[in-house]
Amino acid sequence: MSRTVKRAKRLTKALRAAGVRITRQRAALLDVLAEADDHPDAVELQRRAEVELPGISLSTVYRTLTALEEQGVILRHQFEGHPARFEHAETEHHDHMIDVDSGEVVEFCSDRIEQIQAEIAAELGYEIVRHRMELYVRAKRPERDVG
Repeated sequence: MSRTVKRAKRLTKALRAAGVRITRQRAALLDVLAEADDHPDAVELQRRAEVELPGISLSTVYRTLTALEEQGVILRHQFEGHPARFEHAETEHHDHMIDVDSGEVVEFCSDRIEQIQAEIAAELGYEIVRHRMELYVRAKRPERDVG
């Protein structure tokens, strides 16, 4: 079974557990969400789902995303200056870089950063329970040759 099919089944099961009826519109949205490996916002998810099945309202998208978030199968990220974006909860731990000019979200993981954070917490008498790191970045511009 493919990862997308597994995700779709997990999302469907979560909606049913929340008491939400699986309409054709929601099924199309769940398919789109299952395929998403980026961090789409609600409007982008609606746009993608409209390709599969026209007539999906933005309110249906928001209600569905809220139910999925409450069931713990998707995560909502509220990156500064951007609408909320969503990703699957089953992903491995990672951090995010958000390009302040384009809005692009880049996932990364650094063992070195994780170790430094753990050391700092320990030095202050704590252990990390969970954390989220977001770096707001801008692409470097080439330096001009002044000569």
